Amino acid sequence: MDEKTLKFRETCKTEAESFTRVRDMLPEIAEKIIRGCDDKECYNHIDYDPIPSKDSVVAIINKAREILFPGFFSKERIDPVNLKYSMGQAVSVLFDMVSEQISNCIRHDCFRYSQECSDCADRGNKIALEFLEAIPTVRKVLAADVKAAYEGDPAAKSFDEIIFSYPGLFAITVYRLAHVLFKSGVPLLPRIMTEYAHNITGIDIHPGAEIGESFVIDHGTGVVIGETSIIGNNVRIYQGVTLGALSLPKDAGELLRGKKRHPTIEDEVIIYSGTTILGGDTVIGTRSVIGGNVWITESVPPDTTVIMETPRLMYKKSRGLTV
Repeated sequence: MDEKTLKFRETCKTEAESFTRVRDMLPEIAEKIIRGCDDKECYNHIDYDPIPSKDSVVAIINKAREILFPGFFSKERIDPVNLKYSMGQAVSVLFDMVSEQISNCIRHDCFRYSQECSDCADRGNKIALEFLEAIPTVRKVLAADVKAAYEGDPAAKSFDEIIFSYPGLFAITVYRLAHVLFKSGVPLLPRIMTEYAHNITGIDIHPGAEIGESFVIDHGTGVVIGETSIIGNNVRIYQGVTLGALSLPKDAGELLRGKKRHPTIEDEVIIYSGTTILGGDTVIGTRSVIGGNVWITESVPPDTTVIMETPRLMYKKSRGLTV
């Protein structure tokens, strides 16, 4: 055996011994991590009871979209012959998924906050049925949203393009599903749903917001719609718009929980990009137009246009500044 081979073997042996010493330290580290699970200031769910599953929530959203837009998101082709079978199967699968996750969410809150038994399994089944019964209404409202998006966007070539690819419609779809569950008093699940859409699209709509028909979010990235926002019919907003609360004190969670903190947007309002509208008493009147990059904390009367003054631009040249 030559010297080079011997050197490589010694190196490999040294590396193996070093790796073994490192691995031997892992049990002690794991024990420290396990002991840390008893720390009451840290959060965990170490229990025999199931916790809501984010992966299952994503599956619920995907299955619900198959039902809301038949043929668009199904793995198999939907035609007039197999529609009844395919839809029946999809509804059955969706019911099982929704009822299980609702029950898990209710049970989670029951144990976490030491609540009285609320028959979580029965409630899960009941609310899941109500959720499915709301699907035809949600579908009609979404159809109006799609039509409004098409009519207001010259770049849209078809309704199909909007359904397949517009992030605004995806976020609105998830919101409208989550809102049904929110109104039924389901904990956790509605928020997990809308935060998933937020993660995918950059559009943050709280499931508690009240939003009318023919709602359009154009482009959408950076849009925030707070829990107590009220939005009327035929409203269009652009990217970077915030419907938020005024500056909150440190103990705002207890002081303001359940109170109106976010603005009201009446029918046929357009809000352009980068605008911030704050406050529970702030009302943007019907048919008003709010220009881009506007900051509003007071109500705006109907039929009003609000715009920023034209800013002064400074052009830098090689020999100084000119305005």
